[in-house]
Amino acid sequence: MVSRRKAADKASPLPSHLDLPVVCVVTADNEFVADLFPELMPWFQAVLRESYDDLARWTREAHVTAVILDIDTDDEPGYGGLPVLNELRKLNHEFVLISLSRSRTRSVEKQALEAGADAHFRSPVDISELRLALADLLRARSEETARQNMRRQAFLSSRFQDFIGVSEPMRNVYDAIQQVAGSNINVLIRGESGTGKELVARALVALSPRANKPYIRLNCAALPQDLIESELFGSERGAFTGATEARPGQIELADGGTLFLDEIATLTLPLQTKLLRVLEDHMVQRLGGRTLRKIDFRLICATNENLEEMARTGRFREDLYYRIHVVPIQLPPLRDRTGDIPLLCEHFLQTHCIANGIPIKHIDDTALSAFEQHPWPGNVRELENLIQRLVITVRGDEILSTHLPSRLLATNLAASEAALLPESGTDFDAEIQQMEIALLTAALRRTNGSKAAAARLLNLDGQRIKYLCRKYSLE
Repeated sequence: MVSRRKAADKASPLPSHLDLPVVCVVTADNEFVADLFPELMPWFQAVLRESYDDLARWTREAHVTAVILDIDTDDEPGYGGLPVLNELRKLNHEFVLISLSRSRTRSVEKQALEAGADAHFRSPVDISELRLALADLLRARSEETARQNMRRQAFLSSRFQDFIGVSEPMRNVYDAIQQVAGSNINVLIRGESGTGKELVARALVALSPRANKPYIRLNCAALPQDLIESELFGSERGAFTGATEARPGQIELADGGTLFLDEIATLTLPLQTKLLRVLEDHMVQRLGGRTLRKIDFRLICATNENLEEMARTGRFREDLYYRIHVVPIQLPPLRDRTGDIPLLCEHFLQTHCIANGIPIKHIDDTALSAFEQHPWPGNVRELENLIQRLVITVRGDEILSTHLPSRLLATNLAASEAALLPESGTDFDAEIQQMEIALLTAALRRTNGSKAAAARLLNLDGQRIKYLCRKYSLE
């Protein structure tokens, strides 16, 4: 038997090959350490800790990437390592954690996994299986970290002004904004509700020579018709009941800068006529006034209506249409922005988690697939509202498919069923056989051909996996 001090002296100094992952083994079982360390040393930097004391701080300072933790506690009832597992998992979600116990009951394994362990082994431990599991978990964690770094890089490169997205339709929008931002030309932004039309207006202003000049925004649909005229053109004292003082209108306030009229299709025909006159003469007259004031402003409009149809039926002035429709920018609906949904989800998760002072949450792959399958009739606004709700209501740091509203799951289920069972039907036995072969092949590949380790992954007993391997010639 190797003494505790000798085992510790042998393992504690970090090896010179510092590019190997650091694996901390926490146990007082010296026989197990004597068997384990020779198996680990060629592939890992193995260090030994004989107690739980200050383990969280120590692992952080020693740049530990994996912990093999014996959760049994000598001379104490229960499994004292379970709280330590939980503390380590909270400290670093990227830790690879493997728990060990002499208990044969499944409840202990369940508690360890719930506390944060990635895998659990019961004594006596098969050292080769433990090393393979450790290598597989570290490789999977490394691949996930690389994917996260790629997503982070993609996220940073996906930003344009206040937009998030790298899809082809959005790149077309970015190009259009950059082409016209520097001019004084009138722009009409078109797109469904919730696609981000005001973001386009802000980007046009930010990239224009008028960036430091007034930016006036007016939602034409948000005001009653009896107020919008005075709001838009201004009024003199006594122009109408309640007009106790002279007030400049939004057009006048935009002098030298930019006026953004959202929902312009809701303007009445008389107001359209007055706006057309302002655009033609560059002069504005307040309600009740006689003085014409010369103004210089750039007009940006937005609508989700079919202005061509409105002009054809006489609900929108055709001459005003041509005045504002000099350069149209069409925003795509979210359903046409392939690849942008994961980027938007990450952005909204970070924004609303930080705003609410809670740890950053993540969306698992199954839930994210449901997000990507959904048609999003409310577009980006609908997506952000849902993310905001999930940030508040979901406990824990991961959003699962079970947390999603039924309308999202129904969309995803319909798409999955169509792929799984085409209208022409399928061969049930052949499909089951292909699924069994795929699962067995994946498990054997992941465990480097170890049937025992593959059986653990698939929750099969040893005899059955041997039978299946013979059946499908996977020996």
